[in-house]
Amino acid sequence: MYANSREVNSVQSGPHDKLAELVLRHRDHPFRKPYAPWNSEAFEAAMQAWGGKLPLLLDSGCGVGWSSLQLARQYPDHFVIGVDQSEDRLQRGKPGEMPENLLFVRADVVDFWRLLVEAKVTLARHYILYPNPWPKIGHLARRWHGHPVFPAVPTLGGVLECRSNWRVYVEELAQALQLLCGKTGTVEEWVVSGEPLTAFERKYRDSGQSLYRLVVDLEAA
Repeated sequence: MYANSREVNSVQSGPHDKLAELVLRHRDHPFRKPYAPWNSEAFEAAMQAWGGKLPLLLDSGCGVGWSSLQLARQYPDHFVIGVDQSEDRLQRGKPGEMPENLLFVRADVVDFWRLLVEAKVTLARHYILYPNPWPKIGHLARRWHGHPVFPAVPTLGGVLECRSNWRVYVEELAQALQLLCGKTGTVEEWVVSGEPLTAFERKYRDSGQSLYRLVVDLEAA
């Protein structure tokens, strides 16, 4: 059956009590894992394709890329890069023609984010849509805001938008950003109007689940 997605089940009812400790440790001990050569090559090709002339919009972990496609149409005056580590997902069919302001990149965002920071690139907009919430209490370090690379995210600036079907996830992400750069955002219940940005957003909505969104302007972070 289609609309049968189960809601996130977790013993956590609010942000993890170890979140602040973990985020600040990652802030104070920068992530120095060497870049994978293929990620560096993909980054250089992406920067060349962008050219720096248009504001840059990044769709991190874009999956099959439907969100990137819609964002490119929604923001025709931006250059949109959809990044995912799965070649299979990126090659799946997309509805409609490919906009000229859209580029798909096969890369790991763990390296891609750091390479952007190293190149002093500032984003105009950044989307993190429906990441794996890793809802078990012992999985905090697997969530993006618990990963050692996360301090790179506020450094990229721009308007960051995260959507999830687990409120705790976006509450934790908001807390992590506040700890790292003092920027605060409002976690709100998100009611989809019009075309959902991702297949997950459509399935969660049609399954009757509540969706949540965080929008934070990191321009001065």
